[in-house]
Amino acid sequence: MAVVFSPDDPLFKLAMVLIAGIVGGEVFSRLHLPRVTGWIATGILIRATSDWHGSATGLVAGTTLQMRPFMNFVLGYIAFTVGAALHFVSLRNAGKRVAWLLACEAIVTPMVTLGILLLAGWWLAPGGISTRAALLLSTIAIAGAPGTVVLVIQEARAKGILTRTLLGAIALIDMIAVGVFVFVADSLAEVGSGGAAWLDAAPSALVSVGREFGVALAAGAAGAIIALGLVRAIVSPAFLGATMVAVILGTWGGATGLSASGILACTMAGILISNLRHDAVTSTQAYLHSIGAVLFSGFYTLAGMNLNPSMVVRVAGLVAIYFLARAAGKYAASFTAMTLAGAPDRVRTNLGFSMLPHGGVAVGLLLMVQTDPRLAAVSETVAAVGLAALVVNQLVGPSGLRLALSRAGEAGMAAPRLLDFLDESHITVRLTGATKEDLVRTLAAHLYAGGRPPEIPQAEFVEKVFDREAQASTAFGEGLMIPHAILDEGQEITGVLGISESGIDLDTPDGRPVHAVLLLATPKADRKRHLEVLAAFARALTRDESLREQLYHARSAAHAYDILHAEDAEGINYFLETSIPRKA
Repeated sequence: MAVVFSPDDPLFKLAMVLIAGIVGGEVFSRLHLPRVTGWIATGILIRATSDWHGSATGLVAGTTLQMRPFMNFVLGYIAFTVGAALHFVSLRNAGKRVAWLLACEAIVTPMVTLGILLLAGWWLAPGGISTRAALLLSTIAIAGAPGTVVLVIQEARAKGILTRTLLGAIALIDMIAVGVFVFVADSLAEVGSGGAAWLDAAPSALVSVGREFGVALAAGAAGAIIALGLVRAIVSPAFLGATMVAVILGTWGGATGLSASGILACTMAGILISNLRHDAVTSTQAYLHSIGAVLFSGFYTLAGMNLNPSMVVRVAGLVAIYFLARAAGKYAASFTAMTLAGAPDRVRTNLGFSMLPHGGVAVGLLLMVQTDPRLAAVSETVAAVGLAALVVNQLVGPSGLRLALSRAGEAGMAAPRLLDFLDESHITVRLTGATKEDLVRTLAAHLYAGGRPPEIPQAEFVEKVFDREAQASTAFGEGLMIPHAILDEGQEITGVLGISESGIDLDTPDGRPVHAVLLLATPKADRKRHLEVLAAFARALTRDESLREQLYHARSAAHAYDILHAEDAEGINYFLETSIPRKA
């Protein structure tokens, strides 16, 4: 019997897609471009080659449809991990920046995009672009690309205020995009079909938004509660990661079965689990880390195959306008938000570039336009312009994000440093107290309210600090005090820094007010690093007047973090592994 080879098996197609994507990603990496850009470009090239041959069969035909469960799982995993980044305790000091960014994304981005689309579209194209199409495209412009953002940040090994702000907001920005889009789309449909006024259509649209979010929250909460119940009663720690994978699959399936957004539901599940049991998120990420390259290279190559490059030619003018309008809207929103939040200059001027990636949720919203018969009159224009601009954004966006991270000085900063435990949530610039005991109790409460507290009760820790202080004062002079306790439990040092600009009068050796109090909790296993921290702080703040004055007059926790973690702060916060490159 003759053996006939058929390339239609989904696993064979997936293998070909993976190989092509991996090769494309490596080529772009050697050109010092993000791998994700290479994966997307490879997918577009595969699609363009197939179209050029006029083939409706082969690798492209049916592949993305057959791979839909795979793509949905990766989208769910991305949504889950991005939602998990919204750990409320660790984002305590970043809350103001995130809140202003979300408000400006909901208002400034669509308004700027809409204005440019209508004005420039009218100038460029005969008859311009319809107001309805422009409204829909402007709401879709709010959406970002959480998967791309997380991937580029990991690849760039970035860490800092901009990175923390971006990770804290990116999932919520997509949620806002869905809500605004559903409201505008339903309002347009009501106005178009029944001739109703906008004010009459608004209540019905708000109900649709509420249902979308309500069902997604219910599905995410159900998945999270079931998973945490299993972990508490039955599942061993070894299978924690596997259980979280089941949560992602079940949450997505449950939401889509109820005609709601699987992306929103998985994001909700990630937020809930992160804040109820944060170690479950870490276990999930560790569980999937070894196959992360497979998941992402396959997903983004398949995403590139979904985008028809011929669209760019047909609506090139409007695509260019939409791309520039969205970029202007994102930059205006980010700059305005960070100005209102009092963020450092390097964050204010660079955050807009990091918002350029456009992906997952935007594709889903464009598909909703195409499948809604009430929007048939504008669906072709919206789909053509939106998808073609998405190609450009996905090719240019990752490089814009990489540039923003480098310009902000955060690329390569995820390498281990001496003061890694002093993240933004472990710093306060409003320290008050009349005595050493007051200061210690205030800072201990701050330490135990945040992440990574010591493994002993708070009252016991405070008593140990008092006992150590009774032996000898930990005031180093020049406004610095470092109370601490050595603990039997734990593996890594932790602590919290309190700053008082006006200074606190205490019994210090040099008689000067105390401006900075560093409270340390050091396990015996990390005693060496404890001594290094003491030496680095004492040496830097007693000898470097410029650094001392900057830190003592920090305007916010973010500002203090910037001072301690800046590239030129190696004297106080050096890299622990000098072999790790500092630049990605």
